[in-house]
Amino acid sequence: MILLGVLLVAAGLLWPWLKNLPLGRLPGDIIISRENFRFYFPVTTSIVVSIILSLLLWIFRKF
Repeated sequence: MILLGVLLVAAGLLWPWLKNLPLGRLPGDIIISRENFRFYFPVTTSIVVSIILSLLLWIFRKF
């Protein structure tokens, strides 16, 4: 729980730089826009974030 809190605080402090990353606008993300409707499903972004988090957790578990 403490580690999760530290990660959230770090993400909040780094947000000005993190929001410039192309996550959420990758090829493969599904965006359907109509007049009064917008559907967004970040398939590719979810896969990339999952891989990064898996690698980080694997590295932290090794040490």
